[in-house]
Amino acid sequence: MKQPRLQDVAVRAGVSTATVSRALSGKGHVSPRARARVRQAAQELGFVVSYHASSLASGRSRNIGVVLPYVDRWYFSTVLEGVAGALMEAGYDLTLYNFEGDRYRETVLTDFLLRKRLDAAVAVSLHLDPEETAQLLSAGIPVVGVGGPLVGVPTISIDDFDVGRRATEHLIGLGHRRIAHLGGADERERYFPMSSDRRTGYERAMADAGRAIDPAWSLIADYSLTDAYQRAKNLLADPVDRPTAIFAASDEMAAGAILAARDVGLTVPGDVSVIGVDAHPMGEAFGLTTIDQHARRQGTHAVERLLEHLAGGHGEPSNEVLPAHFVVRSSTGPVADPSAH
Repeated sequence: MKQPRLQDVAVRAGVSTATVSRALSGKGHVSPRARARVRQAAQELGFVVSYHASSLASGRSRNIGVVLPYVDRWYFSTVLEGVAGALMEAGYDLTLYNFEGDRYRETVLTDFLLRKRLDAAVAVSLHLDPEETAQLLSAGIPVVGVGGPLVGVPTISIDDFDVGRRATEHLIGLGHRRIAHLGGADERERYFPMSSDRRTGYERAMADAGRAIDPAWSLIADYSLTDAYQRAKNLLADPVDRPTAIFAASDEMAAGAILAARDVGLTVPGDVSVIGVDAHPMGEAFGLTTIDQHARRQGTHAVERLLEHLAGGHGEPSNEVLPAHFVVRSSTGPVADPSAH
């Protein structure tokens, strides 16, 4: 049986061969209606794009590398979902490189990404130094970063300092003076300073409002619910010297704090208010007030920027700061005793 050709798909769909090529390659503009007709015609005819042949002709592999420190944490997996969905829509393959913290960082940066099997890479929360960036770019691998600014590379991020400040100001506005922070460890310049910036935002809001920070109330956890639960439980178990509110740098840690409060006999928000960051799906079940950083959208938008670059749009690299939005639920409320110090 004769194999269907590009021209056959064009005739069936009632469009030009150029439109068929753009619709099936994901390169160039095609209206949604025309794209749907082309895909339906290709499916009916059993037409399959030969990416091997097109790669030889274009010098591209139609494969994008995604580099991230963890795959088993909500933020990273959700950004990855956004990246994967956008690449699928555009007809690109995805190769995932998981650092497992720092375990494979050097191997990935100095070996895997330089094997020239990739058209480009998305680096999630990875703080590349100028030499590392230059090495990738000199190897012909364009990069888009997610999480913070990089020299010479377009990036997508939110303002983590502003997130920490706004979350804390929300609690201050409810009359809370004794506010604890549950955050992550200092990133030590290996990754973008998300935890550090959110903590600094908390400290700035407290200072601007004239609120004292007890060092014992600035807790470090590993972003898991279980670790946050234990640390918050130890803090809240003291009936004399405990905070009336907690700002957690992630929703999973905030959920751990809520469970800890309940287990030591406190009500939320009657005795202690809790706010998180992420808009994690579990937050709704906990009635958790949070700041939505639109993690999936960060991944989708990074791919859009990358595909623009591959299509010839070589604008000046910049850090695009996406908005983060409040989602107010029942876990935050007015302080029970406004005169508490």
